[in-house]
Amino acid sequence: MRGRFAPLAVRPFGRLLASYTLNELGDAVGIVALAVLVYNRTEAVAPTAAFFIAAKFLPALLAPALTARLDQIALRRSLPGLYVLEAIVFTALALIADGSFVLPLVLALGLVDGALAITGRSLTRGAVAGVLQPARLLREGNALLNIGFAVSSVGGAALAGLLIAEVGVATALYVDAASFLAIAVIIAFTRGLPAVSLERQPWRERFGAGMRFASQNPMVRLLLVGQAIALILFTLVVPIEVIYAKESLETSDAGFGILLASWGAGIVIGSVVYLLVKQRRPLALIIVSTALIGVAYLGLATAETLLVASLISVVGGAGNGVQWIAVITALQEMTPADYQARIVGLLESLGAAMPGVGYLIGGALVALGSPRTAYAVSGAGVLLLVLGALILRPTFERGTAGGGRRAGDLQLPDSLSTLEPSSGSDLAPTRQNA
Repeated sequence: MRGRFAPLAVRPFGRLLASYTLNELGDAVGIVALAVLVYNRTEAVAPTAAFFIAAKFLPALLAPALTARLDQIALRRSLPGLYVLEAIVFTALALIADGSFVLPLVLALGLVDGALAITGRSLTRGAVAGVLQPARLLREGNALLNIGFAVSSVGGAALAGLLIAEVGVATALYVDAASFLAIAVIIAFTRGLPAVSLERQPWRERFGAGMRFASQNPMVRLLLVGQAIALILFTLVVPIEVIYAKESLETSDAGFGILLASWGAGIVIGSVVYLLVKQRRPLALIIVSTALIGVAYLGLATAETLLVASLISVVGGAGNGVQWIAVITALQEMTPADYQARIVGLLESLGAAMPGVGYLIGGALVALGSPRTAYAVSGAGVLLLVLGALILRPTFERGTAGGGRRAGDLQLPDSLSTLEPSSGSDLAPTRQNA
């Protein structure tokens, strides 16, 4: 295992990992605290749903453009600036929680924070690629980032519940604001971040160039479209999990918590497993992990007891823990250095936007049938997607000129030669270690 932690010896990856993990933890705490705030003050479902749309779905539409604007600014300026803005946003939300509640203002601040969070993750992923690709440690680094993400996602919700119960929503939001200030300080004093050495472009030109790269590179396009469909299918069941637990499994609130914790534990297990299997071809990991999620959903559709459903959830969560990071790694290994933040940002935006579509479809399926119907449709859809990936696998591996090779070994597909960004050398990998 020692070699799998080799990225920690490459500066400044350790600080990037710490900032990424703290950012995810703060995001998880903030979402839970704000959802509780909105529901407690309005005592209605519609405003709570509006908050999730404002904080999760709409930012996905804004973040790619914001990333294109900021990814040509020195990271020691752009990332700390983003985190300071997040700290200001959460301070304002804490003041609202302490005083007069204004729903439109909370929704607007949630929208701003959501866009800042996605952009921060995208810039950090781009920086990690710039630091670790020369050392051929990108897969190991992504695996460690994924463990940080998994632990933060699971622990963040629990921490939020503890803070809200012990010190209240407002104080929890103040603590969250302080965490973002801490991240800003960490990055501001970090040396060795990848430098930006390209001619400045208007953000619209950079955004357009990034979108052309994604649409005209067939392998990148395949991954993005496939993951968008997968995310819709994965999230069909999210809004009805509580109904599934209480009505289908006939369990209690505690049982519902156990069911969610089981999936979260599986994510952590999958993140560790990825460290052991990362040398496998990325597409093979994507296919196997996606299939595990589909099989788990079909199993949950037929499970009769909480114990069986929890065990199945661990398996599905493990697939979940491998799938996302395998997709990101495959995408990064096919993307030139200058495009890293924009393309990963596009994937992050899909990760924020597609669940909204899944939620709507899942709710409709439950209305037409039952929670088990939603799980069955989702599982069957995921396995059909896997079948499609198996059919396209030979084309994918030919397109990546060897599939499983490390970043830096891949040759760019010929289709890239058709791209003509408006400013000269936008296609050339122009980032380098500072």
